[in-house]
Amino acid sequence: MKNLLKGYLQFRKDAFPQWKDHFKLLADRQAPDVLFITCADSRIVPSLILQAKPGDLFIARNVGNVVPPFGEMAGGNSATVEYAVEVLKVRHVIICGHSDCGAVKAVLQKKDVSRLPVTHQWLSYVEAAWQYRDPSDPMGDEQAQHTALIHANIVAQLHNLKTHPEVAAGLAKSTLQVHGWYYDIMTGAIEAYDQQTRKFAPLEDSTSG
Repeated sequence: MKNLLKGYLQFRKDAFPQWKDHFKLLADRQAPDVLFITCADSRIVPSLILQAKPGDLFIARNVGNVVPPFGEMAGGNSATVEYAVEVLKVRHVIICGHSDCGAVKAVLQKKDVSRLPVTHQWLSYVEAAWQYRDPSDPMGDEQAQHTALIHANIVAQLHNLKTHPEVAAGLAKSTLQVHGWYYDIMTGAIEAYDQQTRKFAPLEDSTSG
């Protein structure tokens, strides 16, 4: 807590004055273009990774960057998607998974999390990743398996996202685009999922927008 307080005091003293005019514009409204859905993992800092300014990203975070299929779990995630698309009129939804994902690792290693009943239920949405794994992905060592399943989980959640009626409507009207990203903590690199080739490639090479 001491470090957090120190950081806050530094923000008020040094950073906030530099951003004062920007925050004044944001004080009573927001208009982000992007809903960024990612993992709750402490190592993932979207505004740092993307060098985004306050007001650029509407962010949803949870264990495993999960989006439950529409109607299965009316909760914060579904409400966030609905609000972002219907009210904020975001133009892009990004689901961003990451390397060394603990949720996917728990599924891969078949860890017993029954003592955590809510987590146990939540991980069932990650279990669905198995059916989206690319057969050509290497399944040799455990690290390769882990990365392959993280990729598959991103694809699984994209499919779930598209079951939400406001997302389906936005896609049909071409007012919304959805993206699947994989962030590598070690290198800082992002791979984007190409929904036509069904492959991940460096974001720099992506033409998906």
